[in-house]
Amino acid sequence: MKPFIKVITLAVDDLEHSLAFYRDGMGLETEGIFGTEFEHGAVVFFHLRSGLILALWPKESLSVEANIPLSEIHSGGITLANNVRSKAEVDDVMAQAARAGATITDPARDRFFGGYSGYFRDPDGHIWEVIWNPGMEPEE
Repeated sequence: MKPFIKVITLAVDDLEHSLAFYRDGMGLETEGIFGTEFEHGAVVFFHLRSGLILALWPKESLSVEANIPLSEIHSGGITLANNVRSKAEVDDVMAQAARAGATITDPARDRFFGGYSGYFRDPDGHIWEVIWNPGMEPEE
């Protein structure tokens, strides 16, 4: 298998609340919620760098679409890493996340591998790492 991952979908409890967190609090651009005319179709897309798409989809909709009991849809089992260009940018993004209502789980600090990072949880418990890694600086 040679995966080509284009979309990462986060299952959320409250689509409006999660949209506000990512759009208004974190500054991600989106056209908002669409697909509301379809049962279990309401979704939000954020277009990120390198063509990656971050989607927000209600847990109930994912449960129906994937044929998985709602009780088995959990948040926070993976980490999304946002690579940035400097330690100062890590600090800026962590502060932005805190202002937006995220829970800081590990404040930014130097790491054993020579990088600098911090962790936060979004309102649905998804774990984000904000990281400056001198060996993995992002492209423009």
